[in-house]
Amino acid sequence: MKAIVVYADAAEPRLVWQEVAEPEMDVGEVLVAVRASAVNRADLLQARGGYAPPPGASPILGLEMAGDVLAVGSDVVGWQPGDRVCALLPGGGYAERVAVPHQMLLRLPPDWTYAQGAAMPEAWYTAFVNLFLEGNLQAGERALIHAGASGVGTAAIQLARAAGAIVYATAGTAAKTAQCQALGAALAVNYRQEDFAAAIQQATDGVGVDLILDPVGAAYLPRNLALLRPLGRLVSIGLLSGGQATLDMGLLLGKRLRLIGSTLRSRPLAEKIAITEQFRARFWSLLAVGEMSPVIDCAFPMPEAQAAHAYVRQNRNTGKVILTAPEAEGGPFAAG
Repeated sequence: MKAIVVYADAAEPRLVWQEVAEPEMDVGEVLVAVRASAVNRADLLQARGGYAPPPGASPILGLEMAGDVLAVGSDVVGWQPGDRVCALLPGGGYAERVAVPHQMLLRLPPDWTYAQGAAMPEAWYTAFVNLFLEGNLQAGERALIHAGASGVGTAAIQLARAAGAIVYATAGTAAKTAQCQALGAALAVNYRQEDFAAAIQQATDGVGVDLILDPVGAAYLPRNLALLRPLGRLVSIGLLSGGQATLDMGLLLGKRLRLIGSTLRSRPLAEKIAITEQFRARFWSLLAVGEMSPVIDCAFPMPEAQAAHAYVRQNRNTGKVILTAPEAEGGPFAAG
């Protein structure tokens, strides 16, 4: 089969579509023909040597996919060749085929494209885990979603609103803040033009927020802590601005705040299966009937993954950037 292989280079890694070994399917797994995958920041880090895959995971990039079941292992029930599925992966999505534990599969709704399926697992599971399982977001609480126009951000806004929370967001352009508000944010602040902390303090009459979902890291820490109400939670899911910052312990203790660090990829399979089941039970039906929807910016043919990575690195996307496998080209989303 073919897959994207990363070659180190002095300037930037080269992503090449070439022949690789077929994946090995275990007895409890299914073999899926990948029709679409999606670009995540973790892929960019891994391609540059900064994010090694978990032990035993495929070294091929790609944390999610949608496609067609080709074969099922001897211990698998409930799935058969031809089923249209999507799944979260520890790696291996930038390829023609991937082996997936059957418990990680979700069946695509009949009217969903493969692009929609590929746009869902990593972003929506990340948002779900960190808003609800880590952050314990409750109806009526206020949540601040940084990078609100990202894949995770667009998912988090919709999930938080569906759970009855009041949502605020930050983004870097007027178009992106407009998208955040269209998805349900009560206020979206262009962080390039104004101080998000001051704007949200004003919007909440100085009360602040109960939960913050933050992929930015060090540069936002002081303002995040200042924005949190007593018993507030800061869930850190990324370090785009770096990982070293000064922490005001007095503020932390005085407001009884909780700082939570969280990743998804490195969690054990059993935990990911449990997350899949919890997400399926609480929110999957809302996605399936169209009450919520993955936000897709554009799609690139999978052999052009390098161009797709550059597009995401430049922060040009609102929502997800999709990679379509060669057999699936010509779908509803044009390459950007």
